[in-house]
Amino acid sequence: MAIKSFKPFTKSRRFTTVLDYSELSDVAPEKSLTVGLKKTGGRNNMGRVTTRFRGGGNKRIYRKVDFKRNKFDVTAEVKTIEYDPNRSAFIALIEYADGVKSYILATNGMKVGQIVSNGPNAEIKAGNAMPLRSIPVGTEVHNIEFIPGRGGKMVRAAGQSATLRSKDGEYAQIKLPSGEVRLVHLNCLATIGQVGNLDHMNVSLGKAGKKRYKGFRPHVRGVVQNPVDHPMGGGEGRSSGGGHPVSPWGQLAKGLRTRKPKKPSKKFIVERRSK
Repeated sequence: MAIKSFKPFTKSRRFTTVLDYSELSDVAPEKSLTVGLKKTGGRNNMGRVTTRFRGGGNKRIYRKVDFKRNKFDVTAEVKTIEYDPNRSAFIALIEYADGVKSYILATNGMKVGQIVSNGPNAEIKAGNAMPLRSIPVGTEVHNIEFIPGRGGKMVRAAGQSATLRSKDGEYAQIKLPSGEVRLVHLNCLATIGQVGNLDHMNVSLGKAGKKRYKGFRPHVRGVVQNPVDHPMGGGEGRSSGGGHPVSPWGQLAKGLRTRKPKKPSKKFIVERRSK
């Protein structure tokens, strides 16, 4: 998908780029598959800020995406390719032969009218979801399950794909986009192909206001705050903090390993992303 730039009539226009959405279907989202979203402003159920620098942003309607793809041996036709404000990838509205509609992640190259299917008997074709047991070694996959039947959790962002490296016993080795190699059970479903919207990473917001539209408030550095607000704050004149970088609660921010040494999923990691 092409990226559009603009004549610099304003300072922000000079650096702003947007995706050319002409390839998407010009339709409203399927009403039966949408639900309203309530804004949290980064606050929990007690009204306390648990995630800083969140708030505002455009109103969104959530599209219920089917990450499980567990309707086997029923073909479906791609009706539309749509924009989704809740994720970087595009989504596709599919209608099964029995009339059931659902949203799925749009695979790179997916077109309106394409036929997709799920299950171990599906064809080895981009957009089809099937167990890792049925997928040939070396295939690019996305939307991979951690636990069979729980729905895809890994590799769902725009332009991402993982590689099925090998199969050994009841597990497959999958190389993730981060470089990590992980064991995943062969009964877990994965979708063949690469997630669409490859140019998402090349778009420049161009101005601070665009970030506000997305619901992010300004991120304030610790060294420019007061000592009462941050351990790195204070000092006469401009200061670099004077100590190791830390979080507002004193946790070391660089180099300290925070992953639990006895985390249950450790045995499934064959190669860590950080060599």
